[in-house]
Amino acid sequence: MINRLLVANRGEIARRVFATCRALGVETVAVHSDADAAEPFVAEADHAVRLPGAAPAETYLRVELILDAARRSGADAVHPGYGFLAENAEFAAAVTDAGLTWVGPPAKVIAAMGDKLAAKALLAEAGVPMLPSWTDTDAVTDFPVLVKASAGGGGRGMRIVRDAGGLAEAVASARREAAAAFGDGTVFIERYVERGRHVEVQIFGDAHGRVVALGDRECSIQRRHQKIVEEAPAVVPERVRTALHEAAVAAGRAVDYLGAGTVEFLLAQDGEFFFLEMNTRLQVEHPVTELCTGLDLVGWQLLVAEGEPLPAALPVSTGHAIEVRLCAEDAAAGWRPATGVLHRFAVPQVAAEFGGLAGPGLRLDSGVVAGSVVGTHYDSMLAKLVVWGRTRAEATRLLSTALARAELHGVTTNRDLLVRVLRSPAFAAVEIDTGFLDRHPEVFAPLLPADRFPLAALAAALASAAGRRAAAPVLAGLPSGWRNVPAVPQVTRFSGPDGAIEVRYRLDRRGGLVEWSAEPGAAELSAAAPDAAAAAAERPAVTLVEATPGRVVLDVDGVRHAYRVHRVGSAVFVDGPDGAASLAELPRLPLPTAAVAAGSLLAPLPGAVARVHVQVGQRVSAGDPLLTLEAMKLEHPVVAPTDGVVAELPVPAGGQVRTGAVLAVIDTAEENPR
Repeated sequence: MINRLLVANRGEIARRVFATCRALGVETVAVHSDADAAEPFVAEADHAVRLPGAAPAETYLRVELILDAARRSGADAVHPGYGFLAENAEFAAAVTDAGLTWVGPPAKVIAAMGDKLAAKALLAEAGVPMLPSWTDTDAVTDFPVLVKASAGGGGRGMRIVRDAGGLAEAVASARREAAAAFGDGTVFIERYVERGRHVEVQIFGDAHGRVVALGDRECSIQRRHQKIVEEAPAVVPERVRTALHEAAVAAGRAVDYLGAGTVEFLLAQDGEFFFLEMNTRLQVEHPVTELCTGLDLVGWQLLVAEGEPLPAALPVSTGHAIEVRLCAEDAAAGWRPATGVLHRFAVPQVAAEFGGLAGPGLRLDSGVVAGSVVGTHYDSMLAKLVVWGRTRAEATRLLSTALARAELHGVTTNRDLLVRVLRSPAFAAVEIDTGFLDRHPEVFAPLLPADRFPLAALAAALASAAGRRAAAPVLAGLPSGWRNVPAVPQVTRFSGPDGAIEVRYRLDRRGGLVEWSAEPGAAELSAAAPDAAAAAAERPAVTLVEATPGRVVLDVDGVRHAYRVHRVGSAVFVDGPDGAASLAELPRLPLPTAAVAAGSLLAPLPGAVARVHVQVGQRVSAGDPLLTLEAMKLEHPVVAPTDGVVAELPVPAGGQVRTGAVLAVIDTAEENPR
């Protein structure tokens, strides 16, 4: 029996395992880096052990530290979660050698499946269909191909190559990323199937020789080869489903599989499928299988680890479940990771967390809460929102509505993109594959339409004025925005996603809205809106119904719209019926600031300069790579925005930078004096 379980992971998966442990009466142990000391998973554990440092390589990837934490805390079992050491055979062997129960397949199985080249050869003998692959770049003659990391997963170390000219750099880049993420830079090359679908089968094996399939999942909508939308069951013909399950069970039996595992396949348009890999761990997307089967897969993991047989009767999958991964990133800016303080994290209609959902509804598996700090050391995923419905259409509507209404303040997320994907006609028609996002650029548009942004800015200005009036030490009874010269409008300036915006409005003596405008900031006003009368004519008729510091209700052309407003310092977050807006109120009398040299390239996020590709004095062309930033376990190229000469490179390779730091200066003058 397992009495005290250490989870060798962090965030959402640690909280997920702890939830099952609480239900089963198993004590829990968290391990945490210094950066994670205040995170929810640490507080929820019965015991916690500090791993000094912040970066994964000095904390969660240190086998000896994890084993020492188990010894010091009195743990008798270890659950690896997913990521980090979850598919590390040496770690599994070390846990077993230390006399602890390992919640996962044996080390020999992890090793066999962890080497994807060896796994392909082994499972091909078991009759599992395979794609052709190569390890020698000179042997590749047909394109496109996919470069893949032999160890690990999650899309890291993966590159699509469409011609021979890009193969060498793709292999080198994939090796670097795989080495950084998994400690193993081995890669191989595989035939790339255009418009292929990513379909996987959940398998389970016990110590009594039984391997079963517990359903399948569709995971085709991906960014950078990482899944962001998953659903169960996959929408495939029954004959294809049966064949997928048979192939997955055959793969499990070929290696005497034990515990939870996932066999992933690439499904071609004609129904033919090919083995991709076997993940020897619980998958991020396991909740969709749980909601369709009613199972607790973590509970089954503990059951099997204790030597118990799988239940004789398997559940029948019912309904449809969809999961989205909410990530801290700017999808429209090349998936740039986002950092900061999550000032508010509120998702409406949540019926359960980490399990226990009965009937149609929303489940939230989150690694963060309001107040969590999102840094650069770990993966960008904040939470998973999972919904079950009687039909796929019902599940889609439930999830997209809850996601659109969520209040996510302080950190940029991919929420708008996820909502647009779920609401797209192509998703409804199951016209999906791994290239979905490339073919549908429209899903990258913000939910809030451009013509509705001024209303959100007006709501922000009215709420800010109401807040100042509520806090006024004198004459607090005057209406917000009242002034002695009513003909002169109130003016509030914000910075928004597209630059400064200036809100002007005038209230009558009873607090009613007489007139308003929201235009680009004063510096851009003349060019953007030369005809003020025409601009005013295009604005909708707006009546102010209510204005408090946290809520503004506007009647817009006869239809009422309620805006929720949340202010943190100068930041103002507005959630309305059309979408959300993040603004920063600008000071009325700004202080002078230091100027940045012309041609400066600033760091878009905090991270480390992994490599510098140019030298001072070198002439570059627009688009040339200058350096590579590494943050949230991914590489982010920084390229020259224009032709010129590299004038400065203030940060060397290996240097840490904050957001806004100068990374390089490009001199665009015809004759460079340097």
